[in-house]
Amino acid sequence: MLSTVLNFAQRVAEISLLGGIEIASVALIVYYVFAKTRAPIIIANLFPNLNLSYRTSLGKINTMRSDLLVTLRSTNEPTVQSSVAHGIGTQNMLELTPHAGYKPFKGYFDWGVLFPYVAQVFRSEKFEYRQVTEIVHNDPALKHAIKQAAEQAVREQRYAQNGHRLLTRSVSADQAVDQNDESKGISYHAILRKQEQRAISILKEMGSTLNNGLLAFTSWILYKLLPCFLSGVVTNTKQIEMLKTASERSPGTPLIFVPLHRSHLDYIMVTFILTNNDIRSPLVAAGNNLQIPVFGGLLRGLGAFFIKRKIDPVEGKKDVLYRAALHLYLTHALKQGHNVEFFIEGGRTRTGKPCMPKGGILSVIVNAFMDGSIPDALLVPVSVNYERLVDGNFVREQKGEKKIPESFKKAISGIWKALNSKYGRMRIDFNEPYSIRELVNSFNQIAREDGNAKIYKPAARPLQHNQSTSSLYGTDVVCEEHRNLIESISRQVVFDCAAATSVMSTNALAFLLLTRYRQGAEEQLLAAALDELRNSLSGCKDIGFAGESSHVLEYACELLGTGLVTRTRNENGRMFIRAVDSVESFIELAYYSNALAPHFALSSILMTTFHSLLAESPDAAAVSRKKLIEASLENCQIYRYEFILNKPTQVLEHLLEKNLDDLLFRDYLRLPEEDKDTPFEDIRKARKLAQHLDLDDDEDHLSGDNNENEDDDGGPQLLYSSETLQQQRNICEVLAPFACTYLTVAQALQILHRNSMLESEFINFVIYELSAKVKRGSCIYAESISTDSVRNCLKLLEKWSVIEVCNQQGMRLISLNTLYEMSRESLNTIVKKIGAIVPKLNDGYFRINNP
Repeated sequence: MLSTVLNFAQRVAEISLLGGIEIASVALIVYYVFAKTRAPIIIANLFPNLNLSYRTSLGKINTMRSDLLVTLRSTNEPTVQSSVAHGIGTQNMLELTPHAGYKPFKGYFDWGVLFPYVAQVFRSEKFEYRQVTEIVHNDPALKHAIKQAAEQAVREQRYAQNGHRLLTRSVSADQAVDQNDESKGISYHAILRKQEQRAISILKEMGSTLNNGLLAFTSWILYKLLPCFLSGVVTNTKQIEMLKTASERSPGTPLIFVPLHRSHLDYIMVTFILTNNDIRSPLVAAGNNLQIPVFGGLLRGLGAFFIKRKIDPVEGKKDVLYRAALHLYLTHALKQGHNVEFFIEGGRTRTGKPCMPKGGILSVIVNAFMDGSIPDALLVPVSVNYERLVDGNFVREQKGEKKIPESFKKAISGIWKALNSKYGRMRIDFNEPYSIRELVNSFNQIAREDGNAKIYKPAARPLQHNQSTSSLYGTDVVCEEHRNLIESISRQVVFDCAAATSVMSTNALAFLLLTRYRQGAEEQLLAAALDELRNSLSGCKDIGFAGESSHVLEYACELLGTGLVTRTRNENGRMFIRAVDSVESFIELAYYSNALAPHFALSSILMTTFHSLLAESPDAAAVSRKKLIEASLENCQIYRYEFILNKPTQVLEHLLEKNLDDLLFRDYLRLPEEDKDTPFEDIRKARKLAQHLDLDDDEDHLSGDNNENEDDDGGPQLLYSSETLQQQRNICEVLAPFACTYLTVAQALQILHRNSMLESEFINFVIYELSAKVKRGSCIYAESISTDSVRNCLKLLEKWSVIEVCNQQGMRLISLNTLYEMSRESLNTIVKKIGAIVPKLNDGYFRINNP
């Protein structure tokens, strides 16, 4: 049977000269085809568009394929839901070949019908990708930077030989023949030549070699190989049309794609989609850790330009030449019409939620607009999500173990593992582009209304060489005056990306298991909870799956695997789903669950704060609205380095008010009986109007005339609702693992009393303490073991001036600030402040109503 299929494929290939390319490429993966023992199915899939009714031979192939599928399914013990439908209005890009099939004015035997993927990559639009390395090398600004670097090197050599006596002595070409310097082996001309060679080397290592040939070949390979481990690469075709329209309306304006970073696969998937939809492929910023044999060259040809992950070799010493080369490379790339893609988080997220933005590359792009190098640029936030992460997991790093560096061996091993696994769907969403010019105008409008903030005005200016501290992975050659503008734009981009990230089936299952059913639940109960979750997300988040919830759960369990989730029958004969009881499984499940954490963050903060205020006053049965909002605002500041809770153009207090109204609407909280005379929906509409008109939310016409139900703090009283106590607990548990991590960090500060520690040693100490708490049961959240959250908490404590961080010989030392060094009682204040965000699940009304 197999030989018949292969002979048929050979005869078809002879129809076209290009058929030889198709058959030769298929031969490269023949070993994989047979290794998977699915040869007839895969070979039938190689030519999907041949499924025509008048081709009887192909009908036989389809019949054999169906029979084989039935046989394979019948041999498997449990019947597993192999897939679920993707979201409404989306298309699988692996099945979409707009340039294949019959074309107008082509012959009846158009070869694009027989070889759709070759036709797709051959006929897709080709663009001119100009190389900018030579342009940068001839730029006077780079020559000036080379001179600056040489002068800096001479001063350092003089200092090394003569101490500080000659440190301030100026250096120039006229002083190059200094006899004193020559006698000591210091030659300005030799150092200048060395810096010139270094500039050439930097540009050679940095530069991209993006070209149409490699894009086409790689696209064909991806069309063939991606279906081997991904069931689909899904996006919304309307979003693609939106990008095309934006490019056509502003042909000279570069598109800046800004994805959230989850996997190494992200580097090529955005390029793959754009290339096959006739949109100019971007230059992609990549860390130089990916410059590994074979794959580094491949990525470079697909548009990657490589950047050192640590720009400055010595802490506190700026690498003037490298920074200038990077700035000029990006600026000239934009001038030459290149689109650009960069990951604003700097690296892959280890926790599953967005990281805080790094503003380096964005700062170069914004400054290129501000100094008139480009008329405008369109920022395109891109959301990426996977049903199962292709890169594996980050459990080792979250437990404090060192990251295994990228290598050729690791890459080959990862590819082989991927080809022999199933990862479900990948979802990519392109958000609506927004103009940098319009963003600047919006921020200026806010600044004018505020009266205190700075107005940003585009103006021509030369390249700045006085180095600042913000950076791309710490880099930039940017003037300080734009720092707040860049930070605001970067935070807005991350917020929009997080809000637009589609919820995958594995995200939903992990979220339910960690926030509602940590001990597991019957499948029927979980299906009902999933229905409830989908209803609550409707209209707020895009759902990346469809179908009956029971089938979705079955499918998600199969994808996550028995190492994370078990699905077995209990003593009643019903399917029971639970998370595997191990630290590693909970940490990995948290990665998938955290995709929903930003959406529920404000509600979780409000609910936790409410019960914390109730616990502070055991006799109280209510909390005033005003007091709850004020306390929640303070608690939001604790999460400032963990979540971006609002856009820079939004008022956080208004968002808290909106979320509080939603909690009231869902009966998680309730108003006194007297206040129910005023329809709640009318109150919500009035409050929304007040926010729009910037009125005071606490006026009587928004809360009714029941002043007897207001306390001394003002505002209506909010009562807890005993009917929804379990749901309140579930909401509190969304952020509980982060809160437990922060509390442990605060408690560990005692070890710094009259003692300095390496930051890495302190982090390891906190991870050890967290692990001990989990082991003895004093912390029920194994996923709170997270080095990322420990680092974020340290940033917060440094911002609060609780700790000081200094660099000594490239090592970061942390110690207590003087005030906290002198008084241990001051540390207790910090512990209490952070303790306010920890849910009081065993106190107050939670304790009273728990069995």
